[in-house]
Amino acid sequence: MKKTLGYRVNIFLFLLPALFLFVAVLIAPIVMSAFYSFHDWNGLKEPVYIGFKNYVELFTSGSINFGRALKNALLLALFSTVIQLPFALWLALKLAKGIRGERVFLSVYFMPVLISTVVIGQLWLKIYNPDYGVLNVALRALGLESWTRIWLGDKSIALGAAFVPVLWQYVGYHMLLMYAGIKSVPPELREAGMLDGCSDAQLNWYIVIPYIKPIMRISVIFAVTGSLKSFDLIYVLTNGGPVHATEVPSTLMINLLFLRNRYGMGSTIAVMLIILCFVFALLINMVFRKEKVV
Repeated sequence: MKKTLGYRVNIFLFLLPALFLFVAVLIAPIVMSAFYSFHDWNGLKEPVYIGFKNYVELFTSGSINFGRALKNALLLALFSTVIQLPFALWLALKLAKGIRGERVFLSVYFMPVLISTVVIGQLWLKIYNPDYGVLNVALRALGLESWTRIWLGDKSIALGAAFVPVLWQYVGYHMLLMYAGIKSVPPELREAGMLDGCSDAQLNWYIVIPYIKPIMRISVIFAVTGSLKSFDLIYVLTNGGPVHATEVPSTLMINLLFLRNRYGMGSTIAVMLIILCFVFALLINMVFRKEKVV
């Protein structure tokens, strides 16, 4: 009994530092955000309890414009699901066939994930520059002067232009996850399919993709929740402009916190993001679970 008790105490002591960090870095900020979301607080005076007024104002006030920011984030989540992930899957399927230079391609496609987001933002700012940017220069060289745009300054196209780097940056991340899953497919499954006369497309559709569905589920969750939390690259590119055309919840939250000193409302947006990410993760898990049952 003493040995068992001592063993449990040792386990607790070893886990205590990690538990402390988990509570301090994750749980405590969530609890504090939830607390301040029910208060009117400018960061200096004492918080004043106002109940659910921040939540009501968040969805009804035109000056905050949370609805548009959330719509942009959901649109990015949709593009991530229907464009980014299928392209990453296609790359993973191609590379997993054992093409020449496979390792080099893996490194090249994964490199944007390793580069600082600020650096990537500056790179795409140069690409989109209306005067000397690669995009407009190439269009002029091809005689397509009428196609040139102020890509990040025109509110009608700024959102799409800001989404392109976001989608591009993490294609390699999802590709690597799926590539690892494809490489783990048992060879006997492929051989059985080939003996039945399956083509490469049929092998991928009926054997490989069903086998890596757990990894695809993780990729979908990461893509959707990452889109809802997107901030850094959009902040560097447009800071939510022009005229809030590229505003997402995270940029709106930073604006409310540090420019308008509305810490209560900023905390409300943080809580809503946590809830939305949690709900979408549950929904995606339910969808994949139903497909598995079927």
